[in-house]
Amino acid sequence: MKTSDFYYDLPKELIAQDPLQDRSASRLLHLSLADGSLEHRHFTDIRDYLRPGDCLVINDTKVIPARLYGHRKGSGGAVEILLLKRETDDVWECLVRPGKKCREGAEIEFGEGILSGTITEVLPDGNRHIRFSYEGIFEEILDQLGEMPLPPYITHKLEDKNRYQTVYARAEGSAAAPTAGLHFTLPLLDELRNMGVLIAHVTLHVGLGTFRPVKVEDVESHQMHSEFYVVEEDQAKIINDARAAGGRIIAVGTTSCRTLESASTPDGILHAQTGWTDIFIYPGYHFKMIDGLITNFHLPESTLLMLVSALAGKENIMRAYREAVEEKYRFFSFGDAMLIL
Repeated sequence: MKTSDFYYDLPKELIAQDPLQDRSASRLLHLSLADGSLEHRHFTDIRDYLRPGDCLVINDTKVIPARLYGHRKGSGGAVEILLLKRETDDVWECLVRPGKKCREGAEIEFGEGILSGTITEVLPDGNRHIRFSYEGIFEEILDQLGEMPLPPYITHKLEDKNRYQTVYARAEGSAAAPTAGLHFTLPLLDELRNMGVLIAHVTLHVGLGTFRPVKVEDVESHQMHSEFYVVEEDQAKIINDARAAGGRIIAVGTTSCRTLESASTPDGILHAQTGWTDIFIYPGYHFKMIDGLITNFHLPESTLLMLVSALAGKENIMRAYREAVEEKYRFFSFGDAMLIL
């Protein structure tokens, strides 16, 4: 299986640069798992496809304003860092630019000294460990100085940080949003609950590896990044009970999907656990837990496109994407949604 098998042409103007004023006003492309048929709807029509006893599984991770701009002590050279993973209370794995001048021992100041950091280690992949020094609460300082780490294909400035958060975000730790969830509003979620749809949550802190391109020719040779996840006992029970009662398990986003598939036994029992997952789902994978997926439209040749192809079939997905391009759907993080069910 070749990476190039997952390429499609996308006009640049279809890459959504700004969120819609109304979260749930996006379009929805339904791809039927039963017969491969396509329907063009609006996101609020998700109600028509769900039934009492179904369980939506959301990822409640919260994006931190992880992009910081500072300067090196001494030279004053500009430095941009991106917080990727918290190693201890004050030590983070970071992406640093420019990397060549930020060697071990280098000191960086942010916000006129409100926050400072020392590079303690240069990792094999080029990332850095940085130990931060500050007075007060780190999260409050970060909220003051940091910017939302929007993906590189979004060039417009985000005016409202909350629009790169889901309405149910609560567990801080992501460097990117679980974007399938951006379409939900609290009233829509309440409406689904009133219909008898169960809503359970898991946590997976999304890393920038989500946007890392697949650089190998053979799909099977790609090494996935590792991401931290949590499945709590009460949430596992909701999901397992729903499945046992005949309800469908529908993941909201590829991150929820990867969490469920990582924490499930081969016979489809979800276990409460905490850990790191580097699960790579591509065609040929046998799904253990999910019956459907709500997702956005993904980059060509990406692992996320491979995941949805594993669920719906590559030919069905590529046909759906061609039609989405023809119908001028909005693509990627702030774009329209797809229901595979």
